[in-house]
Amino acid sequence: MFLVGSLVVFCGLLAHSTAQLAGLPLPLGQGLPLPLNQALPSNPTDLAGKFTDALSGGLLSGGLLGILENIPLLDVIKSGGGNSNGLVGGLLGKLTSSVPLLNNILDIKITDPQLLELGLVQSPDGHRLYVTIPLGLTLNVNMPVVGSLLQLAVKLNITAEVLAVKDNQGRIHLVLGDCTHSPGSLKISLLNGMGVTPVQSFLDNLTGILTKVLPELIQGKVCPLINGILSGLDVTLVHNIAELLTHGLQFVIKV
Repeated sequence: MFLVGSLVVFCGLLAHSTAQLAGLPLPLGQGLPLPLNQALPSNPTDLAGKFTDALSGGLLSGGLLGILENIPLLDVIKSGGGNSNGLVGGLLGKLTSSVPLLNNILDIKITDPQLLELGLVQSPDGHRLYVTIPLGLTLNVNMPVVGSLLQLAVKLNITAEVLAVKDNQGRIHLVLGDCTHSPGSLKISLLNGMGVTPVQSFLDNLTGILTKVLPELIQGKVCPLINGILSGLDVTLVHNIAELLTHGLQFVIKV
Protein backbone atom coordinates (compact mmCIF):
# COMPACT_ATOMS: atom_id res chain seq x y z
CA MET A 1 0.00 0.00 0.00
CA PHE A 2 2.88 2.32 0.83
CA LEU A 3 4.59 1.55 -2.48
CA VAL A 4 1.44 2.26 -4.45
CA GLY A 5 0.96 5.60 -2.69
CA SER A 6 4.58 6.60 -3.32
CA LEU A 7 4.24 5.73 -6.98
CA VAL A 8 1.15 7.91 -7.31
CA VAL A 9 2.93 10.86 -5.66
CA PHE A 10 6.01 10.39 -7.89
CA CYS A 11 3.90 10.31 -11.06
CA GLY A 12 2.06 13.44 -9.97
CA LEU A 13 5.34 15.32 -9.41
CA LEU A 14 6.70 14.12 -12.75
CA ALA A 15 3.60 15.31 -14.60
CA HIS A 16 3.77 18.68 -12.84
CA SER A 17 7.46 19.13 -13.72
CA THR A 18 6.83 18.17 -17.35
CA ALA A 19 4.05 20.73 -17.63
CA GLN A 20 6.32 23.44 -16.24
CA LEU A 21 9.10 22.59 -18.68
CA ALA A 22 6.66 22.63 -21.60
CA GLY A 23 5.82 26.23 -20.84
CA LEU A 24 9.44 27.46 -20.90
CA PRO A 25 10.61 29.42 -23.97
CA LEU A 26 13.24 27.88 -26.21
CA PRO A 27 16.82 29.15 -25.78
CA LEU A 28 17.67 32.16 -27.93
CA GLY A 29 18.48 31.20 -31.51
CA GLN A 30 17.03 27.69 -31.24
CA GLY A 31 14.32 27.01 -33.79
CA LEU A 32 11.31 24.82 -33.43
CA PRO A 33 11.51 21.35 -35.03
CA LEU A 34 9.72 20.84 -38.30
CA PRO A 35 6.33 19.12 -38.02
CA LEU A 36 6.50 15.39 -38.73
CA ASN A 37 4.20 15.70 -41.73
CA GLN A 38 6.18 18.55 -43.29
CA ALA A 39 9.14 17.48 -45.44
CA LEU A 40 12.06 19.67 -46.46
CA PRO A 41 12.53 20.47 -50.16
CA SER A 42 14.18 17.57 -51.97
CA ASN A 43 17.26 19.68 -52.76
CA PRO A 44 17.36 22.79 -50.56
CA THR A 45 20.56 24.09 -52.19
CA ASP A 46 18.63 24.63 -55.45
CA LEU A 47 16.59 27.27 -53.65
CA ALA A 48 19.54 29.65 -53.46
CA GLY A 49 19.97 29.68 -57.23
CA LYS A 50 16.24 29.99 -57.87
CA PHE A 51 16.04 32.86 -55.39
CA THR A 52 18.89 34.90 -56.90
CA ASP A 53 17.58 34.20 -60.42
CA ALA A 54 14.16 35.49 -59.38
CA LEU A 55 15.67 38.63 -57.87
CA SER A 56 17.84 39.29 -60.94
CA GLY A 57 14.90 38.77 -63.27
CA GLY A 58 12.72 41.01 -61.14
CA LEU A 59 15.28 43.81 -61.09
CA LEU A 60 15.71 43.71 -64.85
CA SER A 61 12.01 43.41 -65.65
CA GLY A 62 11.33 46.17 -63.12
CA GLY A 63 13.41 48.57 -65.20
CA LEU A 64 16.44 48.89 -62.93
CA LEU A 65 18.86 49.70 -65.74
CA GLY A 66 16.64 52.42 -67.17
CA ILE A 67 16.07 53.85 -63.69
CA LEU A 68 19.83 54.07 -63.10
CA GLU A 69 20.39 55.66 -66.49
CA ASN A 70 17.86 58.38 -65.71
CA ILE A 71 19.18 59.36 -62.28
CA PRO A 72 19.42 63.18 -62.39
CA LEU A 73 23.02 63.16 -61.23
CA LEU A 74 23.81 66.61 -62.55
CA ASP A 75 20.84 68.16 -60.73
CA VAL A 76 21.83 66.49 -57.46
CA ILE A 77 25.43 67.62 -57.72
CA LYS A 78 24.35 71.14 -58.67
CA SER A 79 22.12 71.37 -55.63
CA GLY A 80 25.16 70.79 -53.45
CA GLY A 81 23.02 69.54 -50.60
CA GLY A 82 21.52 72.97 -50.06
CA ASN A 83 24.63 74.91 -51.06
CA SER A 84 23.35 77.87 -53.07
CA ASN A 85 26.45 77.92 -55.26
CA GLY A 86 26.25 74.20 -55.96
CA LEU A 87 29.10 71.73 -55.98
CA VAL A 88 29.47 71.90 -59.75
CA GLY A 89 29.84 75.67 -59.59
CA GLY A 90 32.63 75.35 -57.07
CA LEU A 91 34.43 72.74 -59.13
CA LEU A 92 34.02 74.69 -62.33
CA GLY A 93 35.40 77.75 -60.63
CA LYS A 94 38.61 75.93 -59.80
CA LEU A 95 38.88 74.39 -63.24
CA THR A 96 38.00 77.42 -65.38
CA SER A 97 40.47 79.59 -63.51
CA SER A 98 43.17 77.64 -65.33
CA VAL A 99 41.16 76.71 -68.45
CA PRO A 100 38.96 79.74 -69.27
CA LEU A 101 37.22 78.01 -72.19
CA LEU A 102 35.58 75.54 -69.82
CA ASN A 103 33.07 78.01 -68.44
CA ASN A 104 29.79 76.44 -69.52
CA ILE A 105 27.43 74.09 -67.71
CA LEU A 106 28.84 70.68 -66.93
CA ASP A 107 26.96 67.62 -68.23
CA ILE A 108 27.24 64.30 -66.34
CA LYS A 109 25.37 61.39 -67.90
CA ILE A 110 25.06 57.81 -66.63
CA THR A 111 25.39 55.28 -69.45
CA ASP A 112 25.79 51.53 -69.88
CA PRO A 113 24.32 50.47 -66.49
CA GLN A 114 24.84 46.78 -65.76
CA LEU A 115 23.51 44.32 -63.21
CA LEU A 116 26.25 41.81 -62.46
CA GLU A 117 25.86 38.36 -60.88
CA LEU A 118 24.12 38.49 -57.51
CA GLY A 119 25.78 37.05 -54.42
CA LEU A 120 23.99 35.29 -51.55
CA VAL A 121 25.10 34.37 -48.05
CA GLN A 122 23.20 33.13 -45.03
CA SER A 123 23.72 34.42 -41.51
CA PRO A 124 25.53 32.09 -39.07
CA ASP A 125 22.29 31.45 -37.16
CA GLY A 126 20.54 30.56 -40.42
CA HIS A 127 17.67 33.02 -39.95
CA ARG A 128 18.68 35.72 -42.45
CA LEU A 129 19.85 36.06 -46.03
CA TYR A 130 22.15 38.76 -47.33
CA VAL A 131 21.93 39.50 -51.04
CA THR A 132 24.77 41.37 -52.72
CA ILE A 133 23.64 43.32 -55.79
CA PRO A 134 26.72 44.39 -57.79
CA LEU A 135 26.18 47.21 -60.25
CA GLY A 136 28.38 48.73 -62.91
CA LEU A 137 27.92 51.92 -64.91
CA THR A 138 29.79 54.55 -66.88
CA LEU A 139 29.79 58.28 -66.17
CA ASN A 140 30.35 60.59 -69.13
CA VAL A 141 31.47 64.08 -68.15
CA ASN A 142 31.05 66.52 -71.03
CA MET A 143 31.76 70.17 -71.71
CA PRO A 144 30.05 71.99 -74.59
CA VAL A 145 33.36 73.45 -75.78
CA VAL A 146 35.61 70.40 -75.62
CA GLY A 147 33.01 67.62 -75.77
CA SER A 148 33.93 64.57 -73.70
CA LEU A 149 36.12 65.63 -70.81
CA LEU A 150 36.13 62.48 -68.69
CA GLN A 151 34.72 58.98 -68.81
CA LEU A 152 34.56 57.13 -65.49
CA ALA A 153 33.84 53.49 -64.69
CA VAL A 154 31.81 53.03 -61.51
CA LYS A 155 31.14 49.85 -59.55
CA LEU A 156 29.00 49.64 -56.43
CA ASN A 157 27.50 46.85 -54.32
CA ILE A 158 24.11 47.14 -52.64
CA THR A 159 23.46 44.66 -49.81
CA ALA A 160 19.89 43.65 -48.95
CA GLU A 161 18.92 41.70 -45.82
CA VAL A 162 16.01 39.27 -46.26
CA LEU A 163 13.99 37.92 -43.31
CA ALA A 164 11.11 35.49 -42.87
CA VAL A 165 8.21 36.87 -40.83
CA LYS A 166 4.75 35.59 -39.93
CA ASP A 167 1.72 37.86 -40.28
CA ASN A 168 -1.40 38.00 -38.10
CA GLN A 169 -3.02 35.24 -40.17
CA GLY A 170 -0.08 32.93 -39.56
CA ARG A 171 1.24 33.20 -43.12
CA ILE A 172 5.00 33.42 -43.61
CA HIS A 173 6.49 36.06 -45.90
CA LEU A 174 9.95 37.12 -47.02
CA VAL A 175 10.53 40.77 -46.21
CA LEU A 176 13.31 43.28 -46.71
CA GLY A 177 15.35 44.21 -43.66
CA ASP A 178 18.33 46.54 -43.90
CA CYS A 179 19.21 47.63 -47.42
CA THR A 180 22.26 49.75 -47.95
CA HIS A 181 25.40 50.16 -50.02
CA SER A 182 28.32 48.04 -48.87
CA PRO A 183 30.95 50.20 -47.16
CA GLY A 184 34.01 50.60 -49.31
CA SER A 185 32.45 48.87 -52.33
CA LEU A 186 32.29 52.02 -54.48
CA LYS A 187 35.06 51.94 -57.09
CA ILE A 188 35.62 54.82 -59.50
CA SER A 189 38.28 54.58 -62.21
CA LEU A 190 39.20 56.72 -65.20
CA LEU A 191 38.44 55.20 -68.60
CA ASN A 192 39.21 58.22 -70.78
CA GLY A 193 40.11 61.82 -70.07
CA MET A 194 42.21 64.79 -70.97
CA GLY A 195 45.62 64.35 -69.43
CA VAL A 196 46.19 67.85 -68.13
CA THR A 197 46.80 68.94 -64.56
CA PRO A 198 43.64 71.06 -64.09
CA VAL A 199 41.51 68.15 -65.28
CA GLN A 200 43.28 65.79 -62.86
CA SER A 201 42.49 68.18 -60.03
CA PHE A 202 38.91 68.40 -61.26
CA LEU A 203 38.74 64.58 -61.37
CA ASP A 204 39.96 64.29 -57.79
CA ASN A 205 37.32 66.76 -56.58
CA LEU A 206 34.55 65.14 -58.64
CA THR A 207 35.45 61.68 -57.38
CA GLY A 208 35.21 62.90 -53.81
CA ILE A 209 31.74 64.31 -54.45
CA LEU A 210 30.53 61.19 -56.26
CA THR A 211 31.73 59.05 -53.37
CA LYS A 212 29.41 60.99 -51.07
CA VAL A 213 26.27 61.26 -53.23
CA LEU A 214 26.23 58.37 -55.71
CA PRO A 215 25.82 55.40 -53.29
CA GLU A 216 22.81 57.00 -51.60
CA LEU A 217 21.21 57.81 -54.95
CA ILE A 218 21.59 54.27 -56.29
CA GLN A 219 20.54 52.70 -52.99
CA GLY A 220 17.36 54.76 -53.07
CA LYS A 221 16.48 53.27 -56.46
CA VAL A 222 17.45 49.63 -55.87
CA CYS A 223 16.02 48.95 -52.39
CA PRO A 224 12.36 49.77 -53.20
CA LEU A 225 12.60 47.47 -56.22
CA ILE A 226 13.86 44.60 -54.05
CA ASN A 227 11.04 45.18 -51.59
CA GLY A 228 8.47 44.93 -54.37
CA ILE A 229 10.07 41.83 -55.88
CA LEU A 230 9.97 39.95 -52.56
CA SER A 231 6.23 40.52 -52.29
CA GLY A 232 5.64 39.08 -55.75
CA LEU A 233 7.84 35.97 -55.69
CA ASP A 234 6.53 32.49 -56.46
CA VAL A 235 4.49 31.25 -53.48
CA THR A 236 6.19 27.84 -53.32
CA LEU A 237 9.67 29.36 -53.48
CA VAL A 238 8.82 31.81 -50.71
CA HIS A 239 7.30 29.08 -48.53
CA ASN A 240 10.29 26.74 -48.88
CA ILE A 241 12.87 29.44 -48.17
CA ALA A 242 10.86 30.93 -45.31
CA GLU A 243 10.51 27.53 -43.62
CA LEU A 244 14.26 26.95 -43.74
CA LEU A 245 15.00 30.44 -42.41
CA THR A 246 12.40 30.10 -39.66
CA HIS A 247 14.06 26.92 -38.42
CA GLY A 248 17.60 28.18 -38.92
CA LEU A 249 18.53 25.51 -41.48
CA GLN A 250 21.46 26.31 -43.74
CA PHE A 251 20.82 25.95 -47.47
CA VAL A 252 23.22 28.47 -49.01
CA ILE A 253 26.47 26.79 -49.95
CA LYS A 254 29.52 28.69 -48.72
CA VAL A 255 32.08 29.20 -51.48
